[in-house]
Amino acid sequence: MELSNIEPQIIWKNFSRLNAVPRPSKKEEKVIAFIKEFGENLGLETTVDEVGNVIIKKPATPGMENRKSIVMQSHLDMVCQKNNDVNFDFETQGIQMEIDGDWVKAKGTTLGADNGLGVATIMSVLESSDIPHPDLEALFTIDEETGMTGALGLKPGQLTGQILLNLDTEEDDEIDIGCAGGIDVTITQNYETEAANGQFVKIEVKGLQGGHSGMDIHKGFGNSNIILGRFLYKALENQNVQLVSIDGGSLRNAIPREAFAIISVRNAQEFIENVTNGLKKQILEEFASIEPALQINIENTTSSEKALSEVDSKKIILVLKSLHNGVYRMSPDVQDLVESSNNVARVELKEGGLKILNLSRSSVESSKDSVAEQLKSVAELAGMNVEFSGSYPGWKPKPGSEIVQLMEKIYVEKFSEKPHVVACHAGLECGIIGANYPEMEMVSYGPTIRGAHSPDEKANISSTQKFWAFTKDILANIPFK
Repeated sequence: MELSNIEPQIIWKNFSRLNAVPRPSKKEEKVIAFIKEFGENLGLETTVDEVGNVIIKKPATPGMENRKSIVMQSHLDMVCQKNNDVNFDFETQGIQMEIDGDWVKAKGTTLGADNGLGVATIMSVLESSDIPHPDLEALFTIDEETGMTGALGLKPGQLTGQILLNLDTEEDDEIDIGCAGGIDVTITQNYETEAANGQFVKIEVKGLQGGHSGMDIHKGFGNSNIILGRFLYKALENQNVQLVSIDGGSLRNAIPREAFAIISVRNAQEFIENVTNGLKKQILEEFASIEPALQINIENTTSSEKALSEVDSKKIILVLKSLHNGVYRMSPDVQDLVESSNNVARVELKEGGLKILNLSRSSVESSKDSVAEQLKSVAELAGMNVEFSGSYPGWKPKPGSEIVQLMEKIYVEKFSEKPHVVACHAGLECGIIGANYPEMEMVSYGPTIRGAHSPDEKANISSTQKFWAFTKDILANIPFK
């Protein structure tokens, strides 16, 4: 079946058009121009603000002029991840999609359903002539995935809507009313290098499923950087270890799937035999049920690169072993909600330069600070530099708001079951937007998406049909002013 033949055809048509346009975070020039042209071609008032957000305004349909005005919001950028054996350039190529039963997925890359299906939905409302809706402002933000700079750059007074519908969640039976804030914690240091005095060993950790560093952080998935750190720590037990290079993970908001290191040890064969028969076997058993594709390869290698001293190598290994990764605290107020967490997302050691990227999240500001300060304390004990950046606030739930009650009512009437009204551990833009628009009621919802932020990302077809029908009913029943 062709994607254009799937219902609702208007959604998949616009999603296909969008996915033909490269849109990596921080490189959204092409997709900004695409959305701007889309709005102008419809004859609608279209503006691009100074940071790159696109705002398209559409008047109320006849009979809806006395309803509260709304903002429909999604982000234009996407997480760009691919399998190692896939040759793909996210900056020049469109996403290659295929249908697998009741799912749409990409060929070896992220799909961009996060948040492309939200964007496509808003595009579909904008170009429709038969969907009732009140005065509508479509807000397409940039750079949500790597800094939320679009939402942070949105100024007061640019929007007039009274209700914001954020279309950026991944379970079709959930209505989100709150989210976590986040902060980037970057650890760096430069070290002198010297000639290695041992034998070279290469350690590879790959085949992990990865996932969203907020929504999936509690699921027990393997983190390739942490697993790699366990092998490096093991080497300290009876070897003289010198680090040559480390290359693990990629983006802060993705649980790392692969990590590689080259080290120098006194006796390579002894080390390989010890960890293969010991730690490697243990880790594979630990993760057998949840990471069945996990591969760990440890082998002799050669290298012309210089290494760090044993003293500096030990400091880095101990830091990597000590950094908190995963859930830091569960919420005492909301059942099954992760309150605070950290993702050790990227570890890079190259020619003596070390960089460790973390993303700490929490729905409680003081707890977010505590996680970041713990990471800083560990790194500074080892003489490393620590920088905090990209901090953004969480979104405080308001379960009694008029729009939440309306959506609950419509959902029950339409689907004969109650939705889950929840807060999530992902970073949504609602908290940032709400700081400049405190009177605006906000809610987030979306179709079912699996494996976001990984090449396993896929969007459910029947769920998208449900989401589209739900959206049209919401628009038609927005409360009176």
